[in-house]
Amino acid sequence: MSASAEKAAGEPPALRRDARRNRELLIAAAHEIYAEQGVEAPLDEIARRAGVGNATLYRRFPTREALIEAVFHDTLTETREAGEQARRVEDAWEALRGYWERIFTLVAADRGAGDLITTGIEGVPSLDALREHNHETVLTLVTRAQEQGTMRPDITAEDILFQLAALGRSVPAFAAVAPGSWRRHLALLLDALRPEGAHPLPAPPLSLAQLAGVMADMNPGRTPTA
Repeated sequence: MSASAEKAAGEPPALRRDARRNRELLIAAAHEIYAEQGVEAPLDEIARRAGVGNATLYRRFPTREALIEAVFHDTLTETREAGEQARRVEDAWEALRGYWERIFTLVAADRGAGDLITTGIEGVPSLDALREHNHETVLTLVTRAQEQGTMRPDITAEDILFQLAALGRSVPAFAAVAPGSWRRHLALLLDALRPEGAHPLPAPPLSLAQLAGVMADMNPGRTPTA
């Protein structure tokens, strides 16, 4: 038995129940506050809403990243599964459209999830996995859509990732002012990707590293998902 298991086994049942309850209260409070304010919300406020002290919060979650992982693990895992489902759709254009609608619907309802998906932070395992998976999904579907003739041939995955991040950062504001209005702007974005009526683009596409630099500059203090 590990040292941690031995310690847990030696704790009185009431203490273990209290520890589990405090953890659940903190996760619930963090989810509410992150959905309202984003993932930079003060940890002190989360502890207050959960009805516990700061020491209890840090005992259960030693870092902000550990708390974020606990709060958003299921959401990020489900988003990754949405990418898997999109890859299995034969029509790549419809797959992309449906995938983006699912992501933006989530972002519109949860500002914290939007923070993670459109910019992100380091040290959250579920987010690290989603970041890599999302790039692979977009690259796969863009390539397939171009082969199927439904997307203009001069678009790159990096073009798409930037456009998604830029629009995604605005979705919570759209949702607060006029729920569902983000769909208009997603439709405009999609129309710009069609081959019909496309004009030559005036500059070359960014590399993945250049895109990361742009997103970092747009969101100082955060790590871009690209």
